[in-house]
Amino acid sequence: MRQTFKKGERLHSKKFIENLFSEGQSFYLYPFKIFYLNSESRQNYPAQILISVSKRSFRKATERNKVKRLVRETYRMNKEKLYNRREESKGQLLIGLIYTAKTIMTYAEIERKIILILQRLIEQDEQAAG
Repeated sequence: MRQTFKKGERLHSKKFIENLFSEGQSFYLYPFKIFYLNSESRQNYPAQILISVSKRSFRKATERNKVKRLVRETYRMNKEKLYNRREESKGQLLIGLIYTAKTIMTYAEIERKIILILQRLIEQDEQAAG
């Protein structure tokens, strides 16, 4: 599988975003608040992700964009495990990652957290299916 992050993998539909935050489940794993929802619709990708960084925590857009780039890159490099699990199941997983830390963490720290988040999402998916 190629490690790309295409536009179709980004969650940008207002309807899906509203459903994610109103009907979805959530958990917290510092520095992320994670929302997730199994959607019945099936797009080209098994999962769509939304990444959000608070303007209150990072006043400068360059800092917010840097955090989003780091999170996007770590997700892109590690999403394969999640995709392999989701191939079998029907529907699509909608994911919302909200960065809550007040400082910019290193790539290695963010990557460690993203891997833990993906493992937890896989476990949640298995529990829901089984």
